[in-house]
Amino acid sequence: MAAAVFETCHVACCANRTPNVVSWSRSGIIAFGTCNSVALYDPQERAVIALLNGHTGRVNAVQWVHRKDGAPECLLVSGGSDNRLILWEAQNGKFSQAGECRGHTGPVCAMDAIYMENSEILVASSASDSTVRLWLCSETKEAECLHNLTFGSGFMMDVSLVLLPGSRAPILACGGDDSRVHLYVLASGELKKAMTLQGHEDWVRGVAWASTGVELLLASCSQDSLIRVWKLCVKSHTDTATGDGHNIIRMKEDIFEVKEKGVSLMYAVTLETVLAGHENWVYGVHWQPPFFKGGELQQPLRLLSASMDKTMIVWAPEEGSGVWVEQVRVGEVGGNTLGFYGCQMSPDGSMIMAHAFHGALHLWCKDQNREEEWRPGVAISGHFNAVQDMSWDPEGEFILSVGSDQTTRLFTPWRKQGSKQATWHEISRPQIHGYDMQCLAMVGRFQFVSGADEKVLRVFQAPRNFVENFANISGTSKEKLLTSSDCANLPEGASTPALGLSNKAVFQGDLAPKTNGEERFSSASDQYQERYFHPLNLTEPPPEDHLLQNTLWPEVQKLYGHGFEMFCLASDSNRTVVASACKASKAEHAAVLLWSTATWRQLQMLPCHTLTVTQMAFSPDSQLLLAVSRDRTWSLWRRNQATPESPEPQFSLCAHTGKDTAVHSRIIWSCDWSPDSRYFVTSSRDKKVIVWGPCRSDPSEDSAPPAEIKPCSSILDVGDSATAVAFCPSLCADNSWLLAVGLECGRIRLYRWRPGQEPAAGDDWSSCGETKALQSHALAVKRLRWRPTAGRAGRENKEDGQTDGESGVEEEEESSWVQLASASADYSVKIFNVNKRAL
Repeated sequence: MAAAVFETCHVACCANRTPNVVSWSRSGIIAFGTCNSVALYDPQERAVIALLNGHTGRVNAVQWVHRKDGAPECLLVSGGSDNRLILWEAQNGKFSQAGECRGHTGPVCAMDAIYMENSEILVASSASDSTVRLWLCSETKEAECLHNLTFGSGFMMDVSLVLLPGSRAPILACGGDDSRVHLYVLASGELKKAMTLQGHEDWVRGVAWASTGVELLLASCSQDSLIRVWKLCVKSHTDTATGDGHNIIRMKEDIFEVKEKGVSLMYAVTLETVLAGHENWVYGVHWQPPFFKGGELQQPLRLLSASMDKTMIVWAPEEGSGVWVEQVRVGEVGGNTLGFYGCQMSPDGSMIMAHAFHGALHLWCKDQNREEEWRPGVAISGHFNAVQDMSWDPEGEFILSVGSDQTTRLFTPWRKQGSKQATWHEISRPQIHGYDMQCLAMVGRFQFVSGADEKVLRVFQAPRNFVENFANISGTSKEKLLTSSDCANLPEGASTPALGLSNKAVFQGDLAPKTNGEERFSSASDQYQERYFHPLNLTEPPPEDHLLQNTLWPEVQKLYGHGFEMFCLASDSNRTVVASACKASKAEHAAVLLWSTATWRQLQMLPCHTLTVTQMAFSPDSQLLLAVSRDRTWSLWRRNQATPESPEPQFSLCAHTGKDTAVHSRIIWSCDWSPDSRYFVTSSRDKKVIVWGPCRSDPSEDSAPPAEIKPCSSILDVGDSATAVAFCPSLCADNSWLLAVGLECGRIRLYRWRPGQEPAAGDDWSSCGETKALQSHALAVKRLRWRPTAGRAGRENKEDGQTDGESGVEEEEESSWVQLASASADYSVKIFNVNKRAL
């Protein structure tokens, strides 16, 4: 029963910044490494269907083990910075660890795997310990290391395996920092060097084999911006003898011999072509996957390449002449980003994908109507470093998150025309900063305050272009949204100056092209205008290049007052006051500052703690402010009655714990309020979760808090450092409160707490579910937030053709669901649907 409590609704994540970290299966599933996990992404459903947690270091390489008959794969290999390779096997659609290869003494950076003739799996892996290892994996016994090639002080950047035509002996290609491609053949149990292919003038970054049946093609790409394609074929002994060859111009042939099972075969390698078209390092090459035609597997001669010049090119030989030419070139323009790290092509060749330095997946799809045209597709996106904080908007329709990747991102559900299910997507990147982001607080539907590793707080407001596009994507009325956000003075968008940190507003007048009469420049800044913003009209989530420069929000205010880097923020439910705190090692810096959202003036300074305040929360009725700290104590502040002399809100200390009264023995990480403002909860590194109260003697009275606020619950030991805690905004059926607790190991647990029970007995807590291993985060949970309203975002709109009776039943069904969002140090934001009936 507990299994059905958590249902993963969405995972926002991105690919790690390593070249070999994405692999596209024959069944259409894309596997990519994200932090310490492997994500399985379905580009048709536009959702992550599974996360595989097993590595303890960053995943650097991922590879599906393709079957000879072209059937969907059931095996996946991943290699990571924990020096291990893990073999994952699918059984009944669920993946589990089938084995692992240990032996490397440095991070694994590349690998390949093929099925041998006897259905065993041969895996080649290259690592930073300057070795390439060959492993044999079978279902019956553990993986064994067959061979270990050492390259002294050199590194092999990529490896590729294939079976030789004729002898069916495996051949391994390694491309390295010596600018050469090394070929090794595994025959009669021995791994022998066949030859070295020279020609590249810089590090070889990628190698890939393709088998056309009678011959092999090897593509290699390099930092010299060139791609070389080599042809390997069986050479009959008669070839060498016939004709004197003086009057024939031939490519230079390199010949090697393979002896397998007593039979000797000669192989010749020639350079087929050199492809020049990229203007920067070429990081990845990928052949179009083979497909079945007329009962046999056919290999299309189409090669995809990705480069640091931000382009991908599809190459193919011309019909008739056979000369290799560029067929398609796609890429990104603008933005201060680096280029592409690797590329993959879908099984039918109708979609191509690259992954970039900042983790984004760039997808292009062939236009159904016009064959030659390719257009950008909708792909997943997410933070590429730890996510530090996040918040729902007051209506519960979108999520804002901030992370150590120096960005603020906005996710919302989007329903494609004709599809039943809404999927979550990033539709705006309001802030791209120069400091690691740390905290954020919403102060209205389309306004937020954010803090980074700097002493300044910045306030942002949504531009008109965002409000219009949000209305299009979410299906809300544009007029309704614009009236709620004071549309008269809204700028169109925002752009950041080349060397600046502040997003400058761009107004309607700035976008109008100047007429000839106005062309006289009054200053140098007029001549070289720094405006990168172009208004968008979106009906679907924007691709990465638009997110980078056309979805910023203008900065409307800076708040100065803290002496050190910002650490946490909170805003009250009336959106009138914002509380902020910074890192502190002395009491004078640990004070909480209060700001008015009407004037953005500092209202008050609240000194109490001696070390960093780690989190703050206003009570739902806005009357109380709770702060918890690294000094292991909490403090509670009460809003004073407004008087004609001081109409602005003022707070005074009404309760706190000291060294002698503190129950927590380690840093208090997190806190939250019960929806009736009577109780609050604290969670700490000492593995304890405690509910305190009562903060009001009676829910109906607005009287002063009772003299003593003490633990109202028994101490709940959650077994691991409790880094995040959150009260669900609605009661359970039996009048108990639902709490979510996030742990340092990445798990999230749900507990019910019943007030009024005798705390000493410990009967007031009951556990009612936790995330399963493949649902959990891989690293510490940084923040938990329940959706402010019941139901699942993106599901509220009544379907066309539904009667009121049907929708009434659905509404009741919908209200039994609540949504929980979690942010983690594993770079991901996850949204879970929690079924309260299943509790």
